[in-house]
Amino acid sequence: MTDSAVPSLADEAIAALPDKSLMVMDDDAPLRTRLGRALESRGFEVTQVGSISEAMEQLRVRPPAFAVLDMRLEDGNGLKVVEALREARPDSRAVMLTGYGAIATAVAAVKAGAADYLSKPADADDVVKALLALKDETPAPPENPMSADRVRWEHIQRVYELCGHNVSETARRLNMHRRTLQRILAKRAPK
Repeated sequence: MTDSAVPSLADEAIAALPDKSLMVMDDDAPLRTRLGRALESRGFEVTQVGSISEAMEQLRVRPPAFAVLDMRLEDGNGLKVVEALREARPDSRAVMLTGYGAIATAVAAVKAGAADYLSKPADADDVVKALLALKDETPAPPENPMSADRVRWEHIQRVYELCGHNVSETARRLNMHRRTLQRILAKRAPK
């Protein structure tokens, strides 16, 4: 199967859906707009929201068949929306997105009812594959997964954020020297 055949198969699967409604929730407006447009061009009927409160209002008005939700927003945690979506529409499928991939949050997302969990920046094709994957079907591995250096950097950034940007506390929890941590934090993210 060629790469050009994959989008057409996904487009056919989307066209065959009885309900193409999809909510994209992310507080990063450019990312939300770009992802929303990409999913719309593939055939979904996209509604974009930028906060938990907007998403909850959308769930009350018209719960979507699909959702792509950011994990961490300024006004709360995206898991709250996954749970509310599952209550409002049990047949819905949600995919969680996050800039800070961690096993614990991935497990929490799946337990809350998310179909899959993807790290940002997520490719629209990967999002579509996750949304359309059959239950109990293991998704194909990503085309270009994060490098080990990037995973390490993401983990350090996550712990640093959880420690309130306290370098000494982060270094203690990561069992690393404070100066080493400062050097890592001063560098750009690896690819």
